Amino acid sequence: MEDKEQQQAVLFLNLVMWFQAMAMQQMGKLKNPMTDKIERDMEQARLTIDMLDMLDAKTKGNLGEEEKKFFTHILSELKLNFVDEVNKDKQAAARETEKESTPEPVKSEEPVKDAAEETRKSDESTDNTTPA
Repeated sequence: MEDKEQQQAVLFLNLVMWFQAMAMQQMGKLKNPMTDKIERDMEQARLTIDMLDMLDAKTKGNLGEEEKKFFTHILSELKLNFVDEVNKDKQAAARETEKESTPEPVKSEEPVKDAAEETRKSDESTDNTTPA
């Protein structure tokens, strides 16, 4: 009987790690192994984390100490990463909004003339003497 319990414990931990990898991939923290690209889907990541929360509630009182510790650590790590990604999105959106609302400087149609160039042109126009 103990062998079956040990097997179930290993399977449970594998299931939790599978959900962890899925959520990390959905948050863009890991490459999608099928496409070999970083892809983000924060709604899917939220759903995956919510499933782990539900699993935590449903298994309450049925996990060994090590299983519970591992599960709590994984769930906490995922939630912190999710909050970090959401905050990054908010900051990027705020920067984009700020960029859009900041008017661009008005560009003059006439180029700004260099003071040295103006002086040189002035000297050339007054120096109309030809050597004899």
